[in-house]
Amino acid sequence: MMLDKDIKAQLSQYLQMMEDDVLLTVSVGSDEVSRNMLELVDELATMSSYIKVEKAQLERAPSFSVNRPGEDTGVTFAGIPLGHEFTSLVLALLQISGRAPKADQKLIDQVKNMEGEYHFESYISLTCQNCPDVVQSLNLMSILNPNITHTMIDGAAFKEEAESKNIMAVPTVFLNGESFGNGRMTLEEIIAKMGNAPDILDFAEKDPFDVLVVGGGPATASAAIYAARKGVRTGIVAERFGGQVNDTAGIDNFISVKHTEGPKFVANLEEHVKDYNIDVMNLQRAKRIEKKDMIEVELENGAVLKGKSAILATGARWRKIGVPGEDEFRNKGVAYCPHCDGPLFAGKHVAVIGGGNSGIEAAIDLAGIVKHVTVLEFAPELKADSVLQDRLYSLPNVTVLKNAQTKEITGEDNVNGITYAARDTGVEHHIELQGVFVQIGLLPNTDWLGDTIERNKFGEIVIDKHGTTNVPGIFAAGDCTDDPNKQIIISMGSGANAALSAFDYLIRSEVEEPSLT
Repeated sequence: MMLDKDIKAQLSQYLQMMEDDVLLTVSVGSDEVSRNMLELVDELATMSSYIKVEKAQLERAPSFSVNRPGEDTGVTFAGIPLGHEFTSLVLALLQISGRAPKADQKLIDQVKNMEGEYHFESYISLTCQNCPDVVQSLNLMSILNPNITHTMIDGAAFKEEAESKNIMAVPTVFLNGESFGNGRMTLEEIIAKMGNAPDILDFAEKDPFDVLVVGGGPATASAAIYAARKGVRTGIVAERFGGQVNDTAGIDNFISVKHTEGPKFVANLEEHVKDYNIDVMNLQRAKRIEKKDMIEVELENGAVLKGKSAILATGARWRKIGVPGEDEFRNKGVAYCPHCDGPLFAGKHVAVIGGGNSGIEAAIDLAGIVKHVTVLEFAPELKADSVLQDRLYSLPNVTVLKNAQTKEITGEDNVNGITYAARDTGVEHHIELQGVFVQIGLLPNTDWLGDTIERNKFGEIVIDKHGTTNVPGIFAAGDCTDDPNKQIIISMGSGANAALSAFDYLIRSEVEEPSLT
C-alpha cells in the first residue's frame, strides 16, 4: 500500500469531488520506483469509479499521464507525486475530471488564448515547498490549452537526466527544450514571463489611493486588511506576493497555528486579502518614492501610482557573502534553500556558510542526505541555539570550521570547491566539494529608497512606535524596518500598527486648520 491510512482518508474525500472519468496511462519498468508507481495508480483506481488505468509506452519510465478518455490533456508525472506534490496530483485529477480551477478568470482567459506550441518540463524535488506552485500552474495551463503540455520530473527518480541537464536547483523549468526559469513561480508570473505582463496603460487611470502599501509579505497583507477595514481606498504593489515567506519550509511559531508551511501560509494570506476591496498589483517593482502634493511611487515599468499615505513593507532577502563565484555559480552549486535543493546533492560533499540557527538547521537537514557537510562560521563560536549545536556535533558526517572567512567559491561549469582563510593565522585553505548553501541572514529590500527615507547603517528604515518614518504620511512595517526582531507574527503586528497610524494621519490631514480671522 503506497498511501498511509491518513492520506488515503484525506484523498478519498477529495476524489468524491470528481465530476467525470479520468484515464491514468502508466509507463513503468522493473525498478522499485516503477513498482511503487504502479501500486499508486492501481490504488487510486480502487478509490474512485471515475479513475481508469491503462499501460502504455511514454517518453519516460516510470511515469503516468492524466487524461480525459480519448483526449490527451498534456499532464504527465515522471516520478511519484507524493510529498509536497500530493496536492498537485489531487488537483490534476479533479481539474481534468471537470472541476473548475480556482484561478482568476483573467488569467484563465489569457492561457486559453495563447497561440503556438508550448511544451514544459519542470524538474522538482518532493521535499521542495516551492515546486508545487510551478507544477500546479503548468498543469493547469496544459488542461486549459490543448497546445500546452507539462511533464513534472522528480530529480531524485531521474537523477542521471537531471545531472545531464546540469540541474542543481529546483524547481527548474524548460520550455520547448530551452531553459525557462528557476525558483517558485505563480501562474501569473509564468504568464508574464511568456510575454503577457501588465502594460503601463493598466495603471494610467488608477485613482489615488488613501493607503498604498508597497511590498508583498505578511506585514503588507496585515496593513492592507487593516486599512481596507477602515473603508479607505487601499492598494498593494508587490514584486512577489508572499515575499520571503514563500521560501520558508516550516512555520511552528505562529501562535494558534501549530504548524504550517510558507507557501500554504502565503496562500491563506492572499485569500484573506481577496476578501476585501483591495487593488493588488502583483509583479511590480517600485523604484522611487517621493512626496509632492501626494505620495508618488514610480514603478520600474514607468507607471506612477499616487497615495495620500503609503506604507513600506518590502521585507528582506537572503544576504549574500559577496565573494567571487557566488553569483557565477548560483543554481550551479550555490544555493540558498536546503529544503528545496538538498536532495539534488545526495551523496555529495557540501558546505554551509553560517553558524546561526538557519545555518545549523540547514547543516542538520543536509547531513541526512549528503555525504558530508562542512560548516563555515566567520565568528570564533557558533551563534545557533545550544540544542541545535548539540544535535549538529552528534552527527558523524559534519565538520565545523570556526573563525573561517570565505574567500572564493570555485568551479568550472559547476561548483567544485570553496576557499577560506583561517582568521587567526591568515592561512588559506581549499576544500573540494560540489555545493555551497549560504545561510547568513537577511538584507532589507530598501536600496530603491535612496536618500528619501531615513535608514540606519544596516539599510533598515528607521521608524518610531507608530511605524512613522521621517517623511510625514509615509509609514513602514516588517523586516525592512529597524525593528530588532524579524518574525512573521511581529511583521503582521507592525503592519496593523502602520495601517492604524496611516488612518489616523488621513483623518488629521483632512481637518482644516482653524481660521485666524
